[in-house]
Amino acid sequence: MVAMNDRKPRFALGQVVATPGALDALETAKQTPIEFIQRHVVLDQGELDEEDQQTNLEAVANSERVLSSYLLSDGTKIWIITEADRSSTCLLLPEEY
Repeated sequence: MVAMNDRKPRFALGQVVATPGALDALETAKQTPIEFIQRHVVLDQGELDEEDQQTNLEAVANSERVLSSYLLSDGTKIWIITEADRSSTCLLLPEEY
């Protein structure tokens, strides 16, 4: 697990995009994408279990896809996925995957 005081970016995000559903959910919850992107890029565990967190650590080391899962203030789950080639990062709702 990444220490909470280790806030250095762990990988490149590429172009950051979001689905309409994710943007609507963020607006409803009165939250911004940047707070979750900042957590994602430092591998903040969010809603991931230890096994998925370990998978992310390996993904960073091996240039594979990185997935984060967070809960918005209203309980809506949001995912953030950075592609293996680091060309893009997408915020989306799980049902939009």
